Amino acid sequence: MSLDALKAALPDYAKDTKLNLGSVLGTSPLPKQQSWGTALACAIASRDPRVITAIAAEAAEHLTPEAVTAAKAAASIMAMNNVYYRAKHLIGDDAYPSMPARLRMQIIARPGVDKLDFELWALAVSAITGCGVCLESHEKALRAAGVSRETVHEALRIAAVVHAAAVTLGAERALAEA
Repeated sequence: MSLDALKAALPDYAKDTKLNLGSVLGTSPLPKQQSWGTALACAIASRDPRVITAIAAEAAEHLTPEAVTAAKAAASIMAMNNVYYRAKHLIGDDAYPSMPARLRMQIIARPGVDKLDFELWALAVSAITGCGVCLESHEKALRAAGVSRETVHEALRIAAVVHAAAVTLGAERALAEA
């Protein structure tokens, strides 16, 4: 499925999502690796097969194979980290944050792409899964390295529209099967 086919698959009530998907992905001021890596990591995090397929096909035209692998790795590692760190935070017991994770996270140190791109993708995935601890951590790392708020904002916009497309198509599929 292509990006155009993905937009065409969105129902009329999701016209805003369709238009935003086209404009956010089509005119992003981010470098292609940042925008399409963000889109791919977010598509995977959003879990809808049609969104993943469409965005992966388009992303492959703009990303190196190493960047595709790194975007997938960002979605994978953040699937684990977002659950773990969000849960420790939400429990509200001050003892949990001091306990070591003891979870393997080596991909974060050597992602196969520029570390800041990987941080941006991890931030965007964290926005989808709602992990405030991870959002804060990745935003601070990006800002400390000189990444602008506008870049962070753009990654959040990409996350929002990719996730909205996935939610809409997933709901339509479930309702059609009911």
